[in-house]
Amino acid sequence: MRADNGRAVVDLGMAIILFLHSLLRWIILILLLAAIIKSYTGMTSGRPFSEGDRKLGLFLMISAHTTLLLGLVLWFFGQFGLALAVDNGMGAVMKNAVMRYWVVEHFVGMLIAVALITVGRGVAKKSIPDAARFRRAFWLFLVALIIILVTIPWPFRTGVGRPWL
Repeated sequence: MRADNGRAVVDLGMAIILFLHSLLRWIILILLLAAIIKSYTGMTSGRPFSEGDRKLGLFLMISAHTTLLLGLVLWFFGQFGLALAVDNGMGAVMKNAVMRYWVVEHFVGMLIAVALITVGRGVAKKSIPDAARFRRAFWLFLVALIIILVTIPWPFRTGVGRPWL
């Protein structure tokens, strides 16, 4: 009986982590869109790089890193990710679109997107002209957004779709 209770606690914990991971996706998308718009307007208007621009990038990076950490817990200890690779072998994983998505594509895509967000945030700390800060941040954030949109398991994606929240 005790083992069942322990498994139930682990399952509940993983469900909470998955919920938080999914919820943070929306926060990241909102912050990323705001950062892209602010970077674009700063780039085109010639306005100075402000404390608000710096804080937006910081909150975006914190949200992205938190989501990444939760995703890593899910990947290493959940039913998708490492467990699929260990149970089926990488050869079988790479031949199956659904398993490949969870083991490789989602993981690598999001890792790259978080790295781009981190570099985009780092631009704010550089001693370069404000126009260059905005331009670099705009392109890094835009590419990160595209990668995120492509690698999110949207509900309409066959085989890998997840609920909206």
